[in-house]
Amino acid sequence: MPLHILVLGGTTEARRLAENLVDVDGLRVTSSLAGRVAQPRLPPGEVRVGGFGGAEGMAEWLRAHHVDAVIDATHPFAGTISFHAASAAAAVHVPLLALRRPGWVPVEGDRWHAVESLAAAARLLPELGRRVFLTTGRMGLAAFAGLDSLWFLMRSVDAPEAPCPPRMEVLLERGPFSLEGERELIRRHRVDVLVTKDSGGDATAPKLTAAREAGIPVVVVRRPPVPPGVPVAGTPKEALDLLRALLP
Repeated sequence: MPLHILVLGGTTEARRLAENLVDVDGLRVTSSLAGRVAQPRLPPGEVRVGGFGGAEGMAEWLRAHHVDAVIDATHPFAGTISFHAASAAAAVHVPLLALRRPGWVPVEGDRWHAVESLAAAARLLPELGRRVFLTTGRMGLAAFAGLDSLWFLMRSVDAPEAPCPPRMEVLLERGPFSLEGERELIRRHRVDVLVTKDSGGDATAPKLTAAREAGIPVVVVRRPPVPPGVPVAGTPKEALDLLRALLP
């Protein structure tokens, strides 16, 4: 029987990891997607879409499908599923590791303001600017809904749902984004402050360079921690090496 690996996915790194795993003899790979994106890019191997019903539901799924290891390759800000995975893996006694792209690091010329939450970002914004480039995704817009004196350019893959800021223009786009394109957005929309989560990676990093060049402040929401005791890989290759060390 092949060893069954469950990849909690939805990221570019998760797709690349699945591509690596399906080529390994003796492995069966299932990628799980949350289903929040209308048309996700499907990875190779088996795919399931939707939630598990909390940590207990995930543990039942792991048992029923004879999963031998779990790799949490979700978005760095998908904190709830990561803690559910830690509880479920511990309950059924299967190894768990996390794949997290490294976070961004400020360089000379950056005007970063680090905060712990979207609510904290919203409280800070009126002190920094009036025309906001909001790149935190369509979830959590309620934190900014009361800022009626500010104008927002909001970019996401799918259309947002209420509550939203009253003065907002929506861009439905999927990365990666070019530096020239980000420069043009900031210039054309007269953006004077950028809000982003510390997602890491190269696909959306050009906005940070464009903001630095324009001399505008950037509000960066810090990422939540990985559950204690879970080994972390920074790349798909590192995750595959960790998996080999964890499995017989």
